Amino acid sequence: MRLIGVGMGPGDPELVTVKAVRVLSEADRVFVPVLDGTDTGRAEATVRAHAGHDRIERLVFALNERTDAARRERHWDAAGARIVEWLRAAGGTAAFATIGDPNVYSTFTYLSQTVHALLPEAVIETVPGVTAMQALAAAANVPLSEGTEPLTLLPLARGGVAPLREALANDGSVVVYKAGRHLSEVAEAVKEAGREAVLGTHLGLPDERVDRLSDVDGAAPYLSTVFVPAVRTSRGGKI
Repeated sequence: MRLIGVGMGPGDPELVTVKAVRVLSEADRVFVPVLDGTDTGRAEATVRAHAGHDRIERLVFALNERTDAARRERHWDAAGARIVEWLRAAGGTAAFATIGDPNVYSTFTYLSQTVHALLPEAVIETVPGVTAMQALAAAANVPLSEGTEPLTLLPLARGGVAPLREALANDGSVVVYKAGRHLSEVAEAVKEAGREAVLGTHLGLPDERVDRLSDVDGAAPYLSTVFVPAVRTSRGGKI
């Protein structure tokens, strides 16, 4: 019995790794997270380019729940119980496809803990995937980090921008996930720090957009990414 969390990258089927494609093709069952059981989520849409549709099963999660912890946990429990039920009945390998990387702000973290608690003998593994910050750096054609620069990754789904202001005071690149609702505050913090930033929306999808943050007015989708590059004045100056 084996459960493998598979990173699907930002949504572009061509950014899925060769290993991920192999795991998806060999898995007896491929579980995908969705907000609504009747809809195709981003992870499933990417999976369908590489795995047989008859092996895909949707698991409903409260992916956009920010305040009701009990509701989130009910979905984790239900999804974990379903996977354990399948593993016990089939005894094979199940894959769980997740956008980005399964070890970076991923639902798979909580799912794997649930499955392990219910079925300790199950082997749990992960296959890394391309993250949104990597996809945005590539789309913007700006290195994420170089030399001795630190790289700070901040989620802003909850709370204010105080951690961002602190990070911007240091010499290094800063990436902000889930900044959509706080976009105006993020833009103001970047401006006050004398820095520039880019905003990536729908990364890896046909309607992908990369804009200068200072040119964007209003909010952005939940999964938007902001990239504030380090200040660089010469080639190799940070080595």
